[in-house]
Amino acid sequence: MPRPRTPLLSRERIVAAALALVDAEGLAALSTRRLATELSVSGPSLYNHFATKDDLLDAVVDSVMGEVDLGMFDAPEDWRAALAAWARSYRAALAAHPNVVPVLAQGPGRRPNALRLADAVFGCLVDAGWPRGQATRIGALMRYFITGSALGSFAAGFPEDAGVYAADYPHLADAHRLAEHRRAVDEGAFETGLEALLDGLALRYARLPD
Repeated sequence: MPRPRTPLLSRERIVAAALALVDAEGLAALSTRRLATELSVSGPSLYNHFATKDDLLDAVVDSVMGEVDLGMFDAPEDWRAALAAWARSYRAALAAHPNVVPVLAQGPGRRPNALRLADAVFGCLVDAGWPRGQATRIGALMRYFITGSALGSFAAGFPEDAGVYAADYPHLADAHRLAEHRRAVDEGAFETGLEALLDGLALRYARLPD
């Protein structure tokens, strides 16, 4: 039989299948055996593209980072507006793939998309006049805030049984209704926090030496 014009496997195909598996079933479901089954290949063939499972997981997480828009940093007129647009895009990517957030929170490591992201944020801040040390801390702060907002749902954490709150938590009398409004609560909390964070940074920026 003639050889196929394109290989049966590629890094891109493996990463896409792995991400789909993690999205559907969580990080614990990802194994070379399971992934090989999903791709209808033998397990050892995966190692031609990824030496270890950790290498594969890094690539999966970095593919999510590749979904974050960085275009606002190309020629930003205002550092605050650029950070706000980037934060919303970052959160949207994490909201689409919440199961990767625990791994992503460990830092960029050697992941190319994650390093491009960190470079773009830092460059924007330094070009705007922030001292390099403060720019580093602001980049870290933004990542903490965004990844933290994607780790779970505040609204979904409350039972829908009103009786849980009636006797002992009088200020939470309506908490059982929060789950109905999960998206509005979580997105509203993110926007409130983002605005407050950027307001505080703007005050610090105004006090920088000329």
